Amino acid sequence: MARLRSGEGCPWDLEQTPSTLSRHILEESYEAVEAIDSEDWEHLSEELGDLLLQIVFQSRIAQEEGRFDLGDVVDGITEKLLRRHPHIFGGQTVSTAEQVSVNWERIKTEQEGKEPSDSHRGLPATMGALKLQHRAARGGFDWPAPEGVFEKLAEEVAELQGAVGGPREDLEHEVGDLLFTVINLARHLDVDPETALRRTNREFARRYAEIEAEARGRGVEPRDVPPEEKERIWSHAKEGPA
Repeated sequence: MARLRSGEGCPWDLEQTPSTLSRHILEESYEAVEAIDSEDWEHLSEELGDLLLQIVFQSRIAQEEGRFDLGDVVDGITEKLLRRHPHIFGGQTVSTAEQVSVNWERIKTEQEGKEPSDSHRGLPATMGALKLQHRAARGGFDWPAPEGVFEKLAEEVAELQGAVGGPREDLEHEVGDLLFTVINLARHLDVDPETALRRTNREFARRYAEIEAEARGRGVEPRDVPPEEKERIWSHAKEGPA
């Protein structure tokens, strides 16, 4: 990377800044997650390399500007792991993963001065909602069982139905409440909502691709395939692999 960023290096690499590279961090992260979901381990190795490149790239730019270097990044995460695992590297004793999680958050607040109030900012909405809900649950503000969330879900559906035809702001508010509650239900059922939705997206794409293939075979657009035919193809696709 030092060679690429040198005066005789790559013009494109020399033009990059932390801001211009930031989107690549997201892209490479999502591509790595997709490889995990697909259990494509060879591809995952490649994607983790691409993600590591972004860390090296950002660290090199920071080094050039006198802020930190890659060694500081590695030292920082090493110190953090030591600090946040007192049950391994200190004298503390824990017996469950839940206790470890509680201690992790306490250490973040007490020792590192990190307040959890804004920890959801900058995250995708689904992940941010889940983080807020975990925080509320740790504070005792939660339903004791999934049944309470199911009741809340029915309430939110009714409120959304009542908002249809009204001001767009009200409709947006109710849709947000409904989505937040669905995520909460997933948490209570110990299902990661992001993983679940990605799986549904893949399955929908696979099934709809069969409708598109049928349309191509007929020399028409998917919208020109009769609705009953679409239903037949869709039902047949449901019997295929997930």
